[in-house]
Amino acid sequence: MRSWSIPRSVALLAPVVLGSGLAGTLVVPARAHEIPNDVVIHVYFKPEAPRLRLLLRAPLEAMTDIDWPMSGPGGVLDIARADPYLTDASTLWLGDNLQVLEDGTPLPYPNVIAVRASLPGDGAFQSYDQALAQILGPKLPPDRQLIKNQGMLDVLFEYPIQSDQSQFTLYPRFVRLGIRTQTLVRFVAPDGRIRFFELHGDQGPILLEPRWFEAAWRFVVDGFWHILDGAEHVLFLFCLLIPFRRLSALWPIVTSFVIAHTLALVASVYDMTPAALWFPTFVDTAMAASILYMTFENILGPRLERRWMLTFAFGLIHGFAFAFALQQTIQFAGDHVLVSIVAFNVGLEAGLVLLTVLLVPSLTLLFRYGIAERLGTIVLSVLVGHTAWHWTWDRYAQLVQYQFAWPAMDAAFLAIVLRWMMVLVVMVSAGWIIHGAARRGEISET
Repeated sequence: MRSWSIPRSVALLAPVVLGSGLAGTLVVPARAHEIPNDVVIHVYFKPEAPRLRLLLRAPLEAMTDIDWPMSGPGGVLDIARADPYLTDASTLWLGDNLQVLEDGTPLPYPNVIAVRASLPGDGAFQSYDQALAQILGPKLPPDRQLIKNQGMLDVLFEYPIQSDQSQFTLYPRFVRLGIRTQTLVRFVAPDGRIRFFELHGDQGPILLEPRWFEAAWRFVVDGFWHILDGAEHVLFLFCLLIPFRRLSALWPIVTSFVIAHTLALVASVYDMTPAALWFPTFVDTAMAASILYMTFENILGPRLERRWMLTFAFGLIHGFAFAFALQQTIQFAGDHVLVSIVAFNVGLEAGLVLLTVLLVPSLTLLFRYGIAERLGTIVLSVLVGHTAWHWTWDRYAQLVQYQFAWPAMDAAFLAIVLRWMMVLVVMVSAGWIIHGAARRGEISET
C-alpha cells in the first residue's frame, strides 16, 4: 500500500491557518461591545472657590469594557450592585479623558463626589441646579427596571482651585466613547452668566473665557487655515490669477474679492442671510459655478474691466461660505465677537496673500520656460473646469431636492432689506473706487 505524507509547506502553513480560524472565532463575541454611532455628553462647568464642580452625563452604552452587574435577561442593570461599577466607569471613561487648566496650570485628577444611574428622559440636565440636585439626591430604587443600553451615568467631579476668577481651560477627549461624539458644555460663570459650547469630536483645549488677544489669535489662525484648506477658494483664486499676474492688474481684482467677501461675512454674522436649509447648498453650488465660469472666461479671453466685477459678485458667494465656517467657531470668541470677526478676516487675507505670492511666481515660471502663455491658460483652465463641472452638477442635484418658499413680508424681512440697502450703498461706493483703479490698470497694461 502506498503511504501518503503531508508536504512540508502544508505542514508549516497549518498552524497559521488554524490560528487565523481561532482568531476569527474570538472576534465574534466582541460585537457585543460595539462602539455606538452617536454619543452626546452633557457637561456643566462651575467654579466655586475653593473648588470647581463638573457635572457630567454620558450614556452607559458608550462605556464598554465594564463588566456591568445584570439582573436577569434583557440587559437590565442591577441597580443595587451598580455603584462600584459606575464609579469605575466615571474615572475610566470620563475622568481619564478630561483635562482642566487654571491660568495655564493643569489641575490634579478630580475627586469623584457622587455617581448614579439615571433615566435618559428625566430632564435633570436642563439646568445646573437640577443636575446637581439629581446627582446628590436619592438614587434609583433597587427594583427599578433600567436597561443598561438606555441608561445614563451622572457624575459629580470636584477639583481644588485657587480662585473662581481664574482663567479656565477645558479639554474633553471623549472621542473613544462613540464613532461621532458631541460634547455640550455649559460654563456657569461666578456672576451667573452661562456660556454654551457645542464640541464635535476632539476640538482641542477650549478657553472658556478668552481675553481679547487670545480670541483674536485663535480666529486669525482659523481664517488663515480655512482659506488654505478650502479647495474651492484655492481654485477660484488660481483661475483669477492665470491671465493677470502684474501688480497693476492684480490689485483691483484682489481688492474687489476682499471687499465682497468681507461684506458677506459681516452680513452673515449679523443675521442678514436666509436661514433656510437650502441656502448652504446654494452657496456651495454657486461657488463651484463661479470656478466653472472663470475657466470659460479664461479660455475665451478675459478682460480686466469685466474681471473685477465678476470677482466682486463671486466674492460675495465665497464670503457666505467663509461665514458658515465662522458661525461654527464664533462660540469660542467669548465676549469679543467683533474682534474675532475682524481677526478671522485678517487670517483670510493673510492666506490670500500667501496663495498669491506662491501662485504668481509659479505661473510666471511655467509660462516662461514650460508652455506658451495662451496655450497654458487654456490647458490649466480646462483641467480646473473639468473638476468644477462635476462639483457644480453634483451640488445642483442636491440643491433641487429642497423645497423653496418665498419669505414672509413681515417686519423682520423688511429690516433685513433695509440693512442690505445700506450694504448696497457700500458696495456701489467700493465698485466706483475699484472701477477707477481697474481703468488705470488697463491703461498701464496697454
